[in-house]
Amino acid sequence: MKAILARQFGGPEVLKLEEVPDPTAGPGQVRVHIHAIGVNPYDTYMRAGGYAISPDLPYTPGADAAGIVDQVGDDVEGWTKGDRVYISGTASGKAHGAYAALVVCESGQLHRLPARTTFAQGAGLFVPYVTAWRALFGRANARAGDTLLVHGASGAVGIAATQFAVAAGLTVIGTAGTDEGLAVVRQQGATHAFNHRSPGYLDQITGVTGGRGPDLILEMLANVNLDHDLTIVAPGGRIVVIGNRGRVEIDARKIMGKDCAVYGLALWGIPADEVRRAHRAITAGLESGALNPVVGREMPLADAAAAHAAVMEPGAHGKIVLIP
Repeated sequence: MKAILARQFGGPEVLKLEEVPDPTAGPGQVRVHIHAIGVNPYDTYMRAGGYAISPDLPYTPGADAAGIVDQVGDDVEGWTKGDRVYISGTASGKAHGAYAALVVCESGQLHRLPARTTFAQGAGLFVPYVTAWRALFGRANARAGDTLLVHGASGAVGIAATQFAVAAGLTVIGTAGTDEGLAVVRQQGATHAFNHRSPGYLDQITGVTGGRGPDLILEMLANVNLDHDLTIVAPGGRIVVIGNRGRVEIDARKIMGKDCAVYGLALWGIPADEVRRAHRAITAGLESGALNPVVGREMPLADAAAAHAAVMEPGAHGKIVLIP
């Protein structure tokens, strides 16, 4: 089968399409014929080396994908050949990820993909939607009636958070950096959308909340925005840091004065029971129509290097998906 391999850490150019042996499902495992693969920023951090999760070389990146069950190992219940699924990781973990034509998963890493959801949409479910669910309901204690600011709402996690929040009865304010991104934000049900590259956008956010500020803020680029978030968050508010690309200087007195809380979130540190709850919420949202992942770009698997460059570009919207 075809798979992407990285034989060294470095830039996107280390990702090469190679021919590798087909994997086989062992006891308790299921093999999936992959139809679409999700590309996440953390994939690029791991590829560059020095990330908290460091695979042995060579390795195949990726944890997000969707496809059809094509082989079921012994001692597996509940899955049959032909089932449509999305995956949350692979059985071989860091060494052999989802950037491949076939992957083997533990049975618990499979989740049903409703017929109404495309494989490309399914490839953008695990990392973005579990992250968004955990940020809103596991960390920030989001409740109906809250006002939520999603900084970077046109990205995959931002879209997921907006959809979850709208379904839960929150008022959503989203930011993006382009007109196209702002249109995507509005399409997800955000009440307000502002360009975070425009001077004065923070004043606009404060204005639409009647001067109080948002109760919750999901922050995708803390090194740029965190101190500003502390300025505008409502008294007693909650800020969840989802993304960060460098050190940041803040005035801790703002935390004291606002009596607010700042939480950090890393997908790999989420307790197992919270992950299970998130997947149940995802399945229910897909089936009801409340959740509809947005695919921004589809690219051939051979273009994995270009996809790694694209996912880190400012102004991206929706999910970048590789097609084997």
